[in-house]
Amino acid sequence: MPRTDTSEPVQENIQDIDLSEEMQGSFLEYAYSVIYSRALPDARDGLKPVQRRILFQMAEMGLRPDRGHVKSARVVGEVMGKLHPHGDSAIYDALVRLAQDFSLRVPLVDGHGNFGSLDDGPAASRYTEARLAAPSIAMTESLDEDVVDFIPNYDGQFQQPSVLPAAFPNLLVNGASGIAVGMATSMAPHNLIEVIAAASHLLENPDATTEELMEFVPGPDFPSGGILMGLDGVKDAYATGRGALKVRGKVSIEPLGPRRTGIVVTELPYTIGPERLIEKIRDAVQAKKLQGISDVTDLTDRNHGLRIQIGVKTGFDPNAVLEQLYRLTPLEDSFNINNVALVDGQPRTLGLKELLSVYVKHRLEVITRRSRYRLARREERLHLVEGLLIAILDIDEVIQVIRSSDDAEAARSRLRAVFDLSDPQAEYILELRLRRLTKFSRIELEAERDKLLAEIAELKELLESDALLRAQVIRELDAAAEAYGTPRRTMLLNAAPPKPRASKGAVDLQIADSPTLVVLSTTGRAVRVDLADGQEIPAVTRRSKHDAILTTLATTARAEIGAVTSTGRVLRFSPVDLPSMPPASVHLAAGVALRDYVGLLDKSERILGLIRFDDDTPLALGTKGGVVKRVVPSGLPVRPEVEIIGMKPGDVVIGAAAAPDSAELVFVTSDAQLLHFPAAAVRPQGAPAGGMAGMKLGAGAEVISFTAVHDPADAVVVTVSGAEGIIAGTDAGRAKVSSFGEFPGKGRATGGVRAHSLLKGEDRLRLAWAGPSELRAVGPDGAARTLPAPGAKRDASGQPLDAVVGSVGSALGT
Repeated sequence: MPRTDTSEPVQENIQDIDLSEEMQGSFLEYAYSVIYSRALPDARDGLKPVQRRILFQMAEMGLRPDRGHVKSARVVGEVMGKLHPHGDSAIYDALVRLAQDFSLRVPLVDGHGNFGSLDDGPAASRYTEARLAAPSIAMTESLDEDVVDFIPNYDGQFQQPSVLPAAFPNLLVNGASGIAVGMATSMAPHNLIEVIAAASHLLENPDATTEELMEFVPGPDFPSGGILMGLDGVKDAYATGRGALKVRGKVSIEPLGPRRTGIVVTELPYTIGPERLIEKIRDAVQAKKLQGISDVTDLTDRNHGLRIQIGVKTGFDPNAVLEQLYRLTPLEDSFNINNVALVDGQPRTLGLKELLSVYVKHRLEVITRRSRYRLARREERLHLVEGLLIAILDIDEVIQVIRSSDDAEAARSRLRAVFDLSDPQAEYILELRLRRLTKFSRIELEAERDKLLAEIAELKELLESDALLRAQVIRELDAAAEAYGTPRRTMLLNAAPPKPRASKGAVDLQIADSPTLVVLSTTGRAVRVDLADGQEIPAVTRRSKHDAILTTLATTARAEIGAVTSTGRVLRFSPVDLPSMPPASVHLAAGVALRDYVGLLDKSERILGLIRFDDDTPLALGTKGGVVKRVVPSGLPVRPEVEIIGMKPGDVVIGAAAAPDSAELVFVTSDAQLLHFPAAAVRPQGAPAGGMAGMKLGAGAEVISFTAVHDPADAVVVTVSGAEGIIAGTDAGRAKVSSFGEFPGKGRATGGVRAHSLLKGEDRLRLAWAGPSELRAVGPDGAARTLPAPGAKRDASGQPLDAVVGSVGSALGT
């Protein structure tokens, strides 16, 4: 049979509404919810609602810095279940940021595990652990003393603070970022010590101007450090709440190895990670927008921090390459400040003084409410203590009254009537334990009463005086600065970065092939001195480390020159990447060790001189065994490495110097013999030749010095005597400086003449040198040494030295 529907028809209730009004109302509700409940921080404690709920719930869970870490998932679950009506991912993201020391200047959560980096996200909440960091205790302290208002949670079952007490200006210290509907906030982090100093100044001087406050807060202080270029944007931001900043990474130009120079990055702009920088560099190189980069290596680790090495190709100016990196990569980045925060529930754009004023007002209110709460609690306690003292003074009658009463209510009423007590006092006496009836308890109660009276008087005085209230706030701020403050990380430069030069074509980053002078010290350090046409290095009168010159070579920056070594070979290299010095301030201590720059040297091999391969002036070589040879550099084969003398086994080259026919070649031996003869007496030979006899050596003697003197009239001879086998540094020896004219010339392959008289206990010459009268002596560490005055006889014994002389050379500029 067909079924029949006997139910009554449903009453429909259809309302006509205006779609535009409904959309407008819904959108405004959504916008208000996002602005007030999600995206913007409160100007008082600097926290968004989710951040505030995380810190409050962690404090409620007892996750103090002195307790163990707990799973982050547990914290997220507690916050989501009790306070935050949104998903777990949003809560965990906020928790992670509170723990990142590269995001916050003063992290508020102590994270354990992988909390991510600027390039990588964190591990899941089930893998990480968290607890409150020490500064968070200052943010949440005194919440149980009615210092702030509490509001219901999303379902009305729990209470949560509308704002945290915030014992330091968290909004300025840690900054904030967020995107709301129709507005956004982007606030820079600052140094805690500087911000607290400004807040204290504002408390003492409410009419202080922004310029006065900037004397304490000169600019942002980013967790990643970096260099802030120019303060104009900072001034705009502090005055109006809006401004744009330019931040550069911290870099240095360093040698990365033999003949390699690089740019080393140790700090990056805020929010810029190393992988992002490296990616941008590679993209710019592949697009041929950036020249001169050979490689990029990321050496960042947890122990040594950020370190990115950017190799610069040979021949390119590192400073010019660096300017291109600033222009084309995030090594220089902009940070736009937009100080939007909630004040009394309304979004406002605030300058530095407004931000500090809102915080100071909040902190004054916190201290006032806390003081009132403590005053009320102490007055309540005093009231009970005074009642208890009354009871103890006549305890027998109190006991009689209680025992004779029918019930507790009757006992309470009779106590009030007999002893003139209040209800709380009578109730407290009824709950009194018998052990409190001793004489000692009475003494304790009297001491407690006196202490309470003093604290009550102090709190009343504090509440009645605005000056005392402000002084209390300052004391607590100073305590927070001392406990949690750290030195400034971001360097401030008042000068703005120069604008990049416009260029239609590719920018030439290579070092120009300009005239240059390569200077090599006797300690093996080399620099490049770029000269204008006809320019000379001025004479240097100062005496500093490594300033004894072995040789100088006039060439060009991109030319190929040769380094002559003690093994009798020449190594070809270019001076283009040597440290460059201006002619007026050549400083050899800042040079590079040439053996490291050239490379390919054995451990005992030394560099003795420099040559130009287009030079027709012969190069003279003298060996330890007394062999002499002259070779013309322009006739050497074009190879990276060329042997220029064939030597017997065990022999080494002692000296090498340019020696035209007019020069005098000078040998000095360990047994204090000196021989000099004209360079014309040695005919030039080819590279494979082994040279010819230069000096006849006595038994057991060896050559210790070989030089070429170009101006005999202005030359001197330095000799230093000592004993073989003595402990280094215990005896500096004896030295003398004689005129070169004191030594008569002899023929090649003869024994020469006496150059120094050895005293008792001395058995050899330690050091000898012949060259210009403008000379420098240095120790083994390159530090300057003082020699006796010139004019000694050629066979004199010399004068004692104050310190060991390691080498002697000519003075710079002579």
